[in-house]
Amino acid sequence: MSDENTLRVYDVKAQEYAELTDGVVNDPDLTCFMNALPKRGLILDLGCGPGHTADRMAQHGFAVEATDASSEMVKIANQVQGVIARQETFDDLHRIEHYDGIFANFSLLHAQRDAVPAHLTQITRALKAGGIFHIGMKTGSGEKRDRIGRHYCYFTEEELEAMLIENGHTVIHRNHGSDLGLDGVMAEWVVLQSRKNEDA
Repeated sequence: MSDENTLRVYDVKAQEYAELTDGVVNDPDLTCFMNALPKRGLILDLGCGPGHTADRMAQHGFAVEATDASSEMVKIANQVQGVIARQETFDDLHRIEHYDGIFANFSLLHAQRDAVPAHLTQITRALKAGGIFHIGMKTGSGEKRDRIGRHYCYFTEEELEAMLIENGHTVIHRNHGSDLGLDGVMAEWVVLQSRKNEDA
C-alpha cells in the first residue's frame, strides 16, 4: 500500500525532484545495468519518477515500461520523448516472467519495511530467468519519516543481499555512496544488481 503523505510530497515537489535528479543520465550503475541486458530487451522502470532513467534506457534501444505511484511524476515522465509512463503502485506488479530487467532505483525505500520481502518476490516472478534486477536503497535500520514528510524504510546491505539470495538471485554488481536528498540531508546508500537464477 502506498503512503499517502509521501505521494503528496512528490506530487507537490515533482518538478523540483526532476531538476535534482537530472544527472542520473550519467549514472555508472545504470550503464552497468544496461550492459548486463540483452539488446532491445524489455525493462520495467519501477518507480520511474520524472522519467530521466526511462528516457536514457529507451535511447539505448530498450523497450521500457515506466511506472510511478505519483500522478505528477507520471505527468512529467510522459512529457519525455520516447517514455510512456503509467500510474501504478508496487502492489500492481502482476506480470509473470515478462521482463528482461527491472530497475527499482531508490523507489522501494518508500514501501512499508515489512512489505519489502513480498515486493521482492513479486519482482522475481515478473523477471524472466536470467533477468537483471537493480535496487537502490538508503542504508540503515527501521523506518521513519524524513524532514519533509516522506516515509522511508532502511536495510543494511547484508539484509538486502540475503533477501535477494532467498528469492533465487545472484548479486553481480554493488556500489555504495552518499548523496544530498530532496530533504537537504546527506544519506548513505547502496546499489545491488542481481541476476535471477535459471531455477528461481
